[in-house]
Amino acid sequence: MNCSGCSPIYPIEGQGTLYLRPNSPALLEALQTPGRHIETSDDMMWMHFSNLEAVQSLIEEIVQMEPTLTHSLTVQIMPLYEKASNESWISLSMQQSRFKHADLVTVILEHQFSSHMQPIVDASEQIIGYEFLLRPSDHGKSFSSYELFEVARATGLHSFLDRTARITAIETSAHFLPQGVKRFVNFLPSSIYNPEYCLTHTFEAIERLSLDPKDFVFEVVETEQIQHMSILQHIFEVYRSRGMSVALDDVGAGYSTIELMNRLEPDFVKIDRSLIDRCDQDSTKQQKILHIVEMSSRFGGQVLAEGIERMEEFEFCRSIGIELAQGYYFGKPSAQPPDGPHSNTLPSFIE
Repeated sequence: MNCSGCSPIYPIEGQGTLYLRPNSPALLEALQTPGRHIETSDDMMWMHFSNLEAVQSLIEEIVQMEPTLTHSLTVQIMPLYEKASNESWISLSMQQSRFKHADLVTVILEHQFSSHMQPIVDASEQIIGYEFLLRPSDHGKSFSSYELFEVARATGLHSFLDRTARITAIETSAHFLPQGVKRFVNFLPSSIYNPEYCLTHTFEAIERLSLDPKDFVFEVVETEQIQHMSILQHIFEVYRSRGMSVALDDVGAGYSTIELMNRLEPDFVKIDRSLIDRCDQDSTKQQKILHIVEMSSRFGGQVLAEGIERMEEFEFCRSIGIELAQGYYFGKPSAQPPDGPHSNTLPSFIE
């Protein structure tokens, strides 16, 4: 699947055609049973099915029949008599996951989610921005964002979901926030192998809505899965070349994130909530936080404390020079900021 996840993805319902690639003579022979019509070409074979249960049963039969082929076979399901697309091939295991998690696949494909906003404040407790977080749509199926992205990964849809979630956040910010308010938007580096191409939709959405690129901060999540530092550095360069800022999430959750911070030198350093929790009472946590603050100052990164739930935590962070904070103490994620869209009082520092 390409990085943007924008290849044709059809809901699996009613009649359709199952395509298999490559054309395996052994599998073709095994599938040849009375009443089953299979067509072939040099590189693929295909057969029609009458309903969802029929194609599920057919794929299970293939897996049991030729287990050694399951790693090399790719499939795609198309509407009846629709030709196979060059961009829609997925593995058998991904297709099985799409059957297993059909409800959440529908959530992903039909964009049944929304962006909620959690306030970010400065040292004087003035709102300077919001982080955009994925949540279920009103009256839609309930899910956790972690669960949804795990299903997206298993089904080959994580690039599609990541891109769609970014655009949803951008569109939501355009509706609710005035110019000058920072918008922290998450992204998965694993879904972006060619930033110039994969981020096109993101940049087009910002331009289409006449938003200021300087208001956007794109925040790396899933730091434990970063394997190719050069790709992430390139992603940062592309965002910055468009006038946007970048942030590194979960700093302090492990040694790797501190190493990442030093190599990437993000504009914003978000200290993991596990370090912030009761930091006012824990000298070990305090030393670790101080270390992150000192290292961030070397490259000019603004530090943000995540997960603030108590005034005492905020006071400690503020006392050592942390400029920004976020957490339930200041507000939970909500579908719109206080006072509604484009409020003249949001945030109060904007003239």
